[in-house]
Amino acid sequence: MPATLMLAGGVTLYAVESYIMATIAPSIVRDIGGLALFSWVTSLFVAAAVLGSIFVAMRPRGIGLRSVYVIAALVFGVGSLIAAAAPSMPVVLIGRAVQGLGTGALAALGYAFIRFVYPEPLWPKASTLYAAIWGVSTVIGPTLGGFFSSGHAWRYAFIVLVPLGLLMAVLAPRLLPEVEDDREQEKTPVAQIGLLLAAVLMVSAAGAIETTGAKIALIAASVVAVAGMIVIEGRSPNRLLPSGAVSLSQPISRVYLAMLAVTVVLVSDVFIPYFLQTLHGVPAIVSGYLVALVALGWTFAAFLSGSWTGGRAYWAIVIGALIEAAATACLAVFLAKDNPEGHMLLIVPAAIGMFMMGFGIGLGWAHLVAMVLRLVADNEKDKASAAIPTMSSLGGAFGAAFAGVIANGAGLVHPGGISGALSAAHWLYLLMALPGVLAVGVSLTLPSRASDRTH
Repeated sequence: MPATLMLAGGVTLYAVESYIMATIAPSIVRDIGGLALFSWVTSLFVAAAVLGSIFVAMRPRGIGLRSVYVIAALVFGVGSLIAAAAPSMPVVLIGRAVQGLGTGALAALGYAFIRFVYPEPLWPKASTLYAAIWGVSTVIGPTLGGFFSSGHAWRYAFIVLVPLGLLMAVLAPRLLPEVEDDREQEKTPVAQIGLLLAAVLMVSAAGAIETTGAKIALIAASVVAVAGMIVIEGRSPNRLLPSGAVSLSQPISRVYLAMLAVTVVLVSDVFIPYFLQTLHGVPAIVSGYLVALVALGWTFAAFLSGSWTGGRAYWAIVIGALIEAAATACLAVFLAKDNPEGHMLLIVPAAIGMFMMGFGIGLGWAHLVAMVLRLVADNEKDKASAAIPTMSSLGGAFGAAFAGVIANGAGLVHPGGISGALSAAHWLYLLMALPGVLAVGVSLTLPSRASDRTH
């Protein structure tokens, strides 16, 4: 219980802060300016979070996971204070980057500690807990952000979580187990880290740029950076990822690919509030709570399948990916409707589709996490754990960028209006279902037994 509280607390900081920031970002711009830098509030945070998760696996010898937790919680607090005191947007960005370092490490630690805190049959349930936290945070985060969204009050939104971070740093040495550092001695894979961070920054920036040509160029450059990282990773003796992670002949690589694909699909929910408001006449606050159905679906499915093992766990992954892809494709029909009167007969099927999007990924995610930990050797489990939030961040960044390109290309801005929104909604969810189809195909090739590491 003590360790569970600590690990869940780290994930809570990450989740709640993400949703608070999404709520107060417009208030920050209104108060201190910096609209031109608006997109970097998220981009730098995501890139720094990836670096924070990498630090968990690549930390210097002699620094235990428990010490990393203390450092990460303190770093988060420092970043929050920098952002709270910021006189201008560039300083806010510095604070957000420091926050990202801390929360990225905390998220990775949640997975890194699983094998030390819980017996193997409970690994999926631990992942289920983290999913539940993200689900609850979709309500808590925007609500807290709403309290601090007027005038200068946004600064308190950063300050309010600082005491929690400090408390966690104080309690970590007492409540988390001391664990042996069983990693192999390796040099830091600087080239792979640099290329991965460059890819995340470029694709995150692409997600916030309105010009379609610039979006495509940045996405292409980020794909080249990822490809370069994979080539170097496959040849270098100093690896960023566990053995076999960049070779599709190895099951661990296909697990990561499935994680990446289902995350890419899920991020298309970022446009749901806009389509609900524009096409269905739904008030802004109601659209925000409706899109929370995605997180609710994830949480519900995670609890439903958390205790499944063996063949049931395998089929949870496959069927979950299929449900997510099908639900996303259904939104191309039900969300892309001109419904200015807000008739419930059209909104309800769309709402069910949103719930099932989350349900699909939630059904299999915890079992993908457990599979990652089972497929690698003990001395690579820290690398494998750190790669899980990295895949989520990478999938989220690419998904947001792809969604932006598709929506803009389908007419969201030009011609815009109802006709543009109808076209954008139809093509966005039709095309964003395709990575889900890829996830289904990849999932079918995964080992169906926990002990099967070879095919």
